[in-house]
Amino acid sequence: MGKEILAVVEIMANEKGVDQEIIFDAIETALATATRKSEGDEINVRVSIDRDTGEYETFRCWEVIDDATAIEDNVGWYIREMDAVDEDPNIEIGGFIEEPMESIDFGRIGAQAAKQVIVQKIREAERKKVVEEYSKRVGEILTGQVKRVDRGDVILDLGDNVEAIIPRNQLVARENFRMGDRVRGYLQTVEFRPRGPLLNMSRSCNEMLMELFKIEVPEIGDDLIDVMSVARDVGFRAKVAVRGNDPRLDPIGACVGMRGSRVQSVTNELNGERIDIIQWDVNDAQFVINAMAPAEVTSIMVDEDKHTMDLAVEDEQLSQAIGKNGQNIRLASELTGWELNVMSQTDMAEKHDVESRAQIDLFVEALDIDEEMAEVLAEEGFSTLEEVAYVPAAEMLEVDGFDEDIVAELKQRAKDALLTHAIAEEEKLALAEPAEDLVSLEGMTPDMAKKLAGNGIITQEDLAELSTDELLEFVEMDEAAAGELILKARAPWFEE
Repeated sequence: MGKEILAVVEIMANEKGVDQEIIFDAIETALATATRKSEGDEINVRVSIDRDTGEYETFRCWEVIDDATAIEDNVGWYIREMDAVDEDPNIEIGGFIEEPMESIDFGRIGAQAAKQVIVQKIREAERKKVVEEYSKRVGEILTGQVKRVDRGDVILDLGDNVEAIIPRNQLVARENFRMGDRVRGYLQTVEFRPRGPLLNMSRSCNEMLMELFKIEVPEIGDDLIDVMSVARDVGFRAKVAVRGNDPRLDPIGACVGMRGSRVQSVTNELNGERIDIIQWDVNDAQFVINAMAPAEVTSIMVDEDKHTMDLAVEDEQLSQAIGKNGQNIRLASELTGWELNVMSQTDMAEKHDVESRAQIDLFVEALDIDEEMAEVLAEEGFSTLEEVAYVPAAEMLEVDGFDEDIVAELKQRAKDALLTHAIAEEEKLALAEPAEDLVSLEGMTPDMAKKLAGNGIITQEDLAELSTDELLEFVEMDEAAAGELILKARAPWFEE
């Protein structure tokens, strides 16, 4: 009998490719189940198989429970602590009392009786094995054969009865697959599910494009070239920013390949998606200029605070810079991480003239200076009174024609103008009257409304845009009441 069990274990372990211990556990469970059923499920049973000889023993088991615990089902499975200590003085609640019993004949239950338990155990082991194996491969490109297409989702057979899914929204635009087609995809996640492991793959993610370049361009795998960022209009166009780590290497040329062979291989894999290789640059402005290719940027204005750039191109290149449906400017913005605004040189010049005129008029009026000096300030990059007032004097002394007296006078006039403006704003707020919708809001008092108006919160809409903490800075009230008041102010937002 022992040899029969060992033979079954060896055959099934080899066929299924799982550890023999899992088969032993399955047979023990099957024997124990059969033994319980032969006793009408009135007893609990444990079976132990000797891994060397295949011989096995059967034990009846009782779980030790507290003396006060009520037993309704499976009475024969439990033993109270006061009775258990007679068998084993050291026994604890939750432990087991066992005694040998006659073993059921393995031949009697046969392979069929054990099959369900064994198959279930093997399936669980196989699923765990797949999850463990493929979890290590997350982030790789895998190749599979199309097994079926289900409502647009592509199911791939990766071999060894392993399936993966590429959801419809993770496919490249316009591509269709048929049964038997070989398809590559980027493995994003591996999930363990009762019905089997779920391998989620994508062809539309940026990582897919990056991994394809790693495959086609050995220099990337050797860390001679880094892929810094990717932007895709999936199935149509993409931009890839690369950086060379060896000054002797042309990163763009290496990625394009001889006669474009390398980049063309990636394009073919992605159903014709056109790919622009961009030179990454540590200077953000230069990086943006590179990213706008094939359009040539003639001038650029950077706003660090808003993280935006205004780009000017030749008038006849404007449509090319924007791209079809804004594709080029959108991809360049995504690639660089900057919000980009592109315009013709003519429009840029007009915008610059308008902004310069506004700055000049501001300086003439607020600083009481002539237009020529105001133009000098504007040309040197000063755009606000705050900059004139608080930029270090040493920087202003670098302007041609400015001496210490002129700089000191300009800075003092700027500070005086800012102070005058601040006082005027405070007086304006002090005289401000709350709007009727704020005064009539449930829970609002006239005193609260007046304080809020004095701080620029004039209407119900102004109040609705505040957070609880912001409201408590202006008025004294309970935090919960403040939150409730803001919710009442926001009520119109949720009305149909």
